[in-house]
Amino acid sequence: MGRLKETELRRIRKIELAINTNLFNICTVVSVVTMAMAVVQFVSRGAFPPPGINFFYIGILVLYSAHKEMLRWLEEKKTERQGEWFVYSWILLTLLLYIINFSCKNCFRYDKSGVYSDSIRETTIITLEVCAVFVFTRFSKILKITSERK
Repeated sequence: MGRLKETELRRIRKIELAINTNLFNICTVVSVVTMAMAVVQFVSRGAFPPPGINFFYIGILVLYSAHKEMLRWLEEKKTERQGEWFVYSWILLTLLLYIINFSCKNCFRYDKSGVYSDSIRETTIITLEVCAVFVFTRFSKILKITSERK
């Protein structure tokens, strides 16, 4: 009976690892598209509307992260630390936008007609949400490690 459970668990891990790889690829594409839309809105100074993709993007990221954590709890050792790149990319992009805006004496805070633009603020919110997802997954990892020591 124990041998059957181990074989079944290996089969489930293999399937879930393939699903996780697909989710990572989807999350990568959605991340790049979301970042590109944020940059276009920022640089265009109001020529393009706010992307409105934030909720969808964070949902995809949470789905990928939750699935990866499920794999960790299934004790799948093959998952890599790929998700960290989302965090680093968003932090770097947001910092870059702030530096550009500062260097241009706040000109990207306003659209071409002089109306205040929320583009940097929206990018900051996405970045903080991505960081929150990351912290949650790290907390889950620590919880798993400490629960195994008991």
